[in-house]
Parts: sequence; structure tokens; C-alpha cells
Amino acid sequence: AIMDWYSRKVLSWRLSNSLDTAFCVECLEDALQTYGKPEIFNSDQGSQFTSIAFTDVLKREEIRISMDGRGRALDNIFVERLWRTVKYEDVYLKGYVDMSELILGLTEYFSFYDQERPHQCLAYRTPDQVYMSAQGGGAMIVDRFGTEQLSATTSTGQRRPVHSKSRMQLKLDDFLS
Repeated sequence: AIMDWYSRKVLSWRLSNSLDTAFCVECLEDALQTYGKPEIFNSDQGSQFTSIAFTDVLKREEIRISMDGRGRALDNIFVERLWRTVKYEDVYLKGYVDMSELILGLTEYFSFYDQERPHQCLAYRTPDQVYMSAQGGGAMIVDRFGTEQLSATTSTGQRRPVHSKSRMQLKLDDFLS
């Protein structure tokens, strides 16, 4: 899953029963095409994320690569927490029979997660509300001079980040709450 850390919005996700790199690259390409590119991309040091195919996409897009310390799950706490939530609120409760059923179920769940599930750390707003309010890291871009630029919208009505040399405005206090 690729997540906007500020809003907790799931930007793209894929599921595989192998450690294949191709599905991760596809997920990354989808997120970049739909939401634009961040200045920094953070991941763990899994073989998919350290692969040449994956890192070449980030280098091509001139995105700085940030990798967590080896064996340090807390470095990537937001994504780790997302998958824990998915398991306890959906997968374990529904007991999917096969991969097709699981993918359909997770498609519904991620829609619910982004659009309807309030988060305490987001002042009980949903990831979509924070992202769309121009307060989320993916929705508000601040250029080097501090001028706010709101992005164009995607076909689904979501704001798309401006494609320029800019940085996301992030509030560290919001990450720690």
C-alpha cells in the first residue's frame, strides 16, 4: 500500500502471495500517475522496495528515497498500522475463501477506510476529508517561497498535486499525535 502519511489516505494498493517486484512497481506507478510525485518516498527495506526496478522508478521521477532501518517496524508505523487495521477490521472477520474474494473485499474496505472511517489522530475526520481539505500532505503543495498552490482535480474529483519542484507541507506535531 502507498499512503499519504499526513492524511493516512491509501493512494494505491496491490496484493500478491509472492515477493514479486512487478506488483509493487505497478502500485507505485499508479499512485504517481493519479496523485503526482512526492519529494520523498519512504519504505522498509523489503526486497521489492530495494529492487532495481522499484528504485529506478523513484530515480526517474527524481523522488528522494528514504528507507527505514533494517528490522525497525516502527520506522514505517503508519503503513504497519494500516495493515493491522485491515486484518482486524476486515480480513479476520470475513475469512475470505480465495484471492479473488479477498481482492474484492479489500477494494470495498479501502474505499470505506478512506471515505468513511474516522481517525482519532485526524480529529475524527476521514483520510479523504483531510486530503481533500487542502490540509493533507498530498493535497496542499507549498513552493519554495511558501506560496500555496492547489492542484487540478482528477477524474474522480480529487485534488491532484501540482507537478513541480515543490515540497509537501507537513506538520510533525500531527504525525506524533
